[in-house]
Amino acid sequence: MKNTQENKQIGRLVIVAYRLPFKIVREGEGVNLFQNSGGLVSAVLSLVGDGAQNPIVSGDKIQWIGYADNSPEELEGLSLENDSFKAHPVFIPDDVNENYYEGFCNDLIWPLCHYFPTHARFDDAYFQAYQQANELFFEKLDEIIQPGDIVWVQDYQLMLLPQMIRKKHPDVKVGFFFHIPFPSYELFRMLPVQWRKAIVEGIIGADLVGFHTNDYVEYFLKAVRMVLGHGNKLHYINLSNRIVKIDSFPISIDFNKFNDAYTDPEVVKERELARDMLKEKIIFSVDRLDYSKGILHRLYGFERFLEENPNWHGRVAFVMVVVPSRDTIDRYQQMKSEIDQTVGRINADYGNINWQPIIYQYRSMTFAELVGMYSTSDVALITPVRDGMNLVCKEYVASRQDKHGVLILSEMAGAAAELGEALIINPLDKQNIADSIKLALDMPIEEQEKRMKVMRSRIREYDVFAWTNDFFTQITMIEQEHEKLKQVFLTDQGIGEIRDAYRASKNRILFFDYDGTLAPIVADPAKAIVSREVKQLISTFAESDTVVIISGRDRHFLSELFLDLPVHIIAEHGALIKAKGSSEWVLNESYEENWKESIQPIMDLYAKRCPGAVVEEKETSLAWHYRTAEDREYATRRAQELVWQLKNYIQPELNLQIIDGNKVVEVKKTAFNKGTAAKDLVETGSYDFIMAMGDDKTDEDMFIELPDTAYTIKVGDMLSAARAHLRSQEEVFSFLSKIKD
Repeated sequence: MKNTQENKQIGRLVIVAYRLPFKIVREGEGVNLFQNSGGLVSAVLSLVGDGAQNPIVSGDKIQWIGYADNSPEELEGLSLENDSFKAHPVFIPDDVNENYYEGFCNDLIWPLCHYFPTHARFDDAYFQAYQQANELFFEKLDEIIQPGDIVWVQDYQLMLLPQMIRKKHPDVKVGFFFHIPFPSYELFRMLPVQWRKAIVEGIIGADLVGFHTNDYVEYFLKAVRMVLGHGNKLHYINLSNRIVKIDSFPISIDFNKFNDAYTDPEVVKERELARDMLKEKIIFSVDRLDYSKGILHRLYGFERFLEENPNWHGRVAFVMVVVPSRDTIDRYQQMKSEIDQTVGRINADYGNINWQPIIYQYRSMTFAELVGMYSTSDVALITPVRDGMNLVCKEYVASRQDKHGVLILSEMAGAAAELGEALIINPLDKQNIADSIKLALDMPIEEQEKRMKVMRSRIREYDVFAWTNDFFTQITMIEQEHEKLKQVFLTDQGIGEIRDAYRASKNRILFFDYDGTLAPIVADPAKAIVSREVKQLISTFAESDTVVIISGRDRHFLSELFLDLPVHIIAEHGALIKAKGSSEWVLNESYEENWKESIQPIMDLYAKRCPGAVVEEKETSLAWHYRTAEDREYATRRAQELVWQLKNYIQPELNLQIIDGNKVVEVKKTAFNKGTAAKDLVETGSYDFIMAMGDDKTDEDMFIELPDTAYTIKVGDMLSAARAHLRSQEEVFSFLSKIKD
């Protein structure tokens, strides 16, 4: 149901995350929900309302589905809601939750995504539990979901859920956000084949999939191509009956919350207390206990700094706070022990009775303590080995209302892509860390202010509220893209309208693709020959109309078939043109030679590796055909690898385009395509009827370039820019016969 306000949806917002954002405390006959103060909760609240800036207009509370520590008996019959949220707890049996959350999520997906494959544990029981848990979340969602709802699924604990929703509720808008790094395909492929397939299919059940950075987007798109064979165009994946958009949305913080806290009396008190106790320059870091945070490497870098800069002894203190996390797990206990020992050794080697180089605390911090330390520290040392985003660095910048302080940030954190004014370091390079610490401590105030001002402005503009707003604006845009590409299959009435327009016109031009349109798709491309009946019908059209055969085929193949017909022929996707009545082929003036030599060896190598695949050298392009390959599944994987290698190999200055077609991968120059060729012909005459038919991805260029008044027809059920569809190539003859009848 549409609201009167443009692009706004009346419907509830449903959040599905592993945990509920409340602590549920029973009091007498009822319960109280103690709401977390996290940024995501605040940001989600900003989405719903009746203000002009709110992307979702709803009179309902936000529905939040998540795991509850309470038992079903404890919460039976109780209403779990407050002024803003209604909670829907999911109950997972302890044995299932152990294998699901601690097992699959934290012992496999977490280390794999953070580039610690040696820590990853592969266990069939883990994946079974992961499937069970995702089904339990779906069952709870299925109980409450309503038409018009927007469902936003959060993170790696629920990667199978979007596809479950899509299957049963195909019209519900679904968003998915991945909060940790998505790994490169070389790591992702370590997952068993069925697991990685289920994960990728699960995620692209959503309409919109978000990651923190463009790198993660590209890694995921490669996984989609390699696992399922789906390519993408400008980050849109066409799944035949719908499209999925994959994009980056760098998560942020509530800037004003941290900025305004600078003058809060509690924060001022904590800042003054820290400054009174520590007369030296202060380096500060705060992290959860985890191997991805690079805590030990950070200590080694600080140790190298002390070793090389004795003049700083007694003049700097490194305050390192580690927040307890999973410390009942053996690996984490061992990590904590190593941190304790390393801190003790460095303090013993470099400290004295009057000075302790490292002040190490293993505890949580209150908000006032945290902002107090942020706003008094001279340097923030944030060095994760791998982090999806890392919000600590953004909190530090937002807390510096005074615009002082220097941020040292790992290049492995997603935030490094946004905060280029920080001192960006390799977290595994202790010399790099040591040099950056010295540079930060010596940095003049003017330089600090210059860098901090730019970073603060960026975070202020794109805060957590802008992040959520951006995500949901994109979801509404997906609906508009669907509208553009919706499938409208021609009925007798639609065919009648085209026939009437055809009859009423006097100057007509018709464009016909060859393979899959005039001729059927067959295993051996050489045997795809147009039928006598279709050819006769095309000849009949050509007696009164301008007819154009427009194909990716080479000119020799097309000449043999159509040389006896009075038609224009466009070969190799617009590179070569033979005008009606002429015997000469004209090469597109934009074509440039001398590029095949570098591409053909790559394609030849892939053909040798794939029995049945062949490389066809056309005059203006190279095509890698695999329709006749012996093992189709194997050939499809090789084709996906070839496309990816070509994408990474081909530099922009070569002006080459990779066409991932129907059982063919083709490389050609970008200066021309079917669209430019068709447009050039249309502009040469005053045509009052334009029709174009095609079945392949290359025909989309033609559909897009032709004017809005053209009748564009897609053969097949793929989502298309064409305005109408025929279900199959078998219907083409019947359709054309009715138009000409």
